Amino acid sequence: MLGRDSADAYQALVSQVSQSISERFATVDRPWTGITPGELGPAVAAVDLDRPLPSFSDAFDEIGDLYLRDAVWFHHPTYLAHLNCPVALPAVAAETVLASVNTSVDTWDQSAGGTLIEQRLIAWTCERIGLGPDADGVFTSGGTQSNLHALLLARDEAVEQVLKNSEEPMRGVEVLPRLRLFASPHSHFSVVKAARLLGLGEDAVITVPADDRFRMNPAALDAAIETCRAAGLVPAGAVATAGTTDFGSIDPLDSIAEVCAAHRVWFHVDAAYGCGLLVSPDRRELLWGIEHADSVTVDFHKSFFQPVSSSAVLVRDRASLRHVTHHADYLNPVEALSPNQVDKSLQTTRRLDALKLWMTLRTLGPAQIGTMFDRACELAGEAWEYLDADPRFETAAPVSQLSTVLFRLAGADDDVHRAAREAIAAAGEGMVASTRVEGRIALKLTLLNPETTLGDIVPVLDALARHGARLQQIGKESA
Repeated sequence: MLGRDSADAYQALVSQVSQSISERFATVDRPWTGITPGELGPAVAAVDLDRPLPSFSDAFDEIGDLYLRDAVWFHHPTYLAHLNCPVALPAVAAETVLASVNTSVDTWDQSAGGTLIEQRLIAWTCERIGLGPDADGVFTSGGTQSNLHALLLARDEAVEQVLKNSEEPMRGVEVLPRLRLFASPHSHFSVVKAARLLGLGEDAVITVPADDRFRMNPAALDAAIETCRAAGLVPAGAVATAGTTDFGSIDPLDSIAEVCAAHRVWFHVDAAYGCGLLVSPDRRELLWGIEHADSVTVDFHKSFFQPVSSSAVLVRDRASLRHVTHHADYLNPVEALSPNQVDKSLQTTRRLDALKLWMTLRTLGPAQIGTMFDRACELAGEAWEYLDADPRFETAAPVSQLSTVLFRLAGADDDVHRAAREAIAAAGEGMVASTRVEGRIALKLTLLNPETTLGDIVPVLDALARHGARLQQIGKESA
C-alpha cells in the first residue's frame, strides 16, 4: 500500500511506468493497430483474476499486451477521428499527484486545499464566461453529467415556479408531464438522455429547426415556446450548443438569450466542445451571448487539453444549486460551516480533477491554451479548402466555426465510405470518423491536436481516396 513505509517502492513503480510510457510515445508510428474485439477478446477473457502474477513488472508486461500495444493514441498526428485531445504535460503530472494523495473533494475534511483549488477554478471559469458575481458551479465527470445537472436545475426551477403560481395545491410530480425542453437537431444526445433520466421522457424535448449552417433558429425557438404555452405546457429550458459534435456549429447565443429572457425560460449553453474559445486570443467573439446563460457546460478534457475526466457545470445564480443539496448527518450536516462541494454536486466521492487544470494554467497560462485551440480551428479551415479544391472529394458542410471537417469521396456510396474508413484504420494509415449529413454518410475530421499539420492530413486523405477508388472498382466489376 502507498504510505510512509513504501516511498522507495512508489518511486520505483512510477519510474518504471513513466519510462515505459515515454518509450511508447517515442516509438508509436500509427494511431491504432485496428485490432478487433474478436482478436483481443480471448486474451482478456483468459486472464485468471483470482490468481495474481508474481510481480508488478509481470502485471505491467501483461497490460502491455492487453491494452497498451493496441491502445488508441490521441497524440498521434494522424488521429483525426473524435473529440479526443493530446494532453498537456503539467496535467499528466497532476494526475499522478491526485491519484497518489487520493483526495475526495466532497467535504472540507476530506479535501482541504483541494476544495479551495476547485472553487477558485470555478470562479475563474465563471469570470471568463461573464456570469456575474453570484455565479458558482462544480466539477463533473464530463459533459453528459454537466448537461444532466444543468437540466435538473432547469426542471426544478420550472416546477417551483408552477407550484408557486398555482391557485390550487399541487405536487411537483404532477407538473413533470407538462414540462418541455428545447434543443436543435444537432444538440448532443445527452440532452434527450437527460430528459429520460429526469422523468420527463424523450418526447419532452422539442426539436427546434436549424439554419443551413446547422445552428438553431431563434425565431423558430420563439415560436415553439409560444406554441407550448398555448397548449398549456411549461417551457422549462432551452439548450444552445457552442460547438456541435459533428459540425462545430455555434448557435446564435445572444439571440437565443433574448428569446429565453422574454419568455423567462432557463437558458443552458452546452459549450463542452467550444469552451476553449474562452481563452482564445482570436475567436472569443464566437461566444458572444454566453454571458447571459443560466447554466453552462464546459469540458476541459476537450479544448483545454486535459486528461479525461475534467468537466464542469457553471450557474449564474448559486442559489439554484440548492436543488441538488441533501444533508447527511455523517457527512455534511445542516449546521456545517466549512465549504462542502458535495452540496453542489450530483456525486459524493469525487476526484480532485481540478488539480490538472490548475497545474496547466499555472505552467502554460490561458493564452497558450487558447492559441493551441485556435491552431486546431485554423487547421480545419486549411483542410476544408484542400478538400474543396480536390476533385477526388466533395465537402459535405460549410467551413466549421471550430475544428471539424465533413466531406465525402466523390461519387462514392455509403458502403464505400464505411469500408474506406475501416481500411485506413486497419492499415495504420490514420483514423477519421463518420456521421450522416442529409441521410448520407460523410467522413469527418475532428482536429484537436495543435501539432498536427496539413502535411499530416493529406496522406490520410490520399489513403482514403486510394481505398475508395479500389472499392468502387470492385463494386463496378461485381455489378
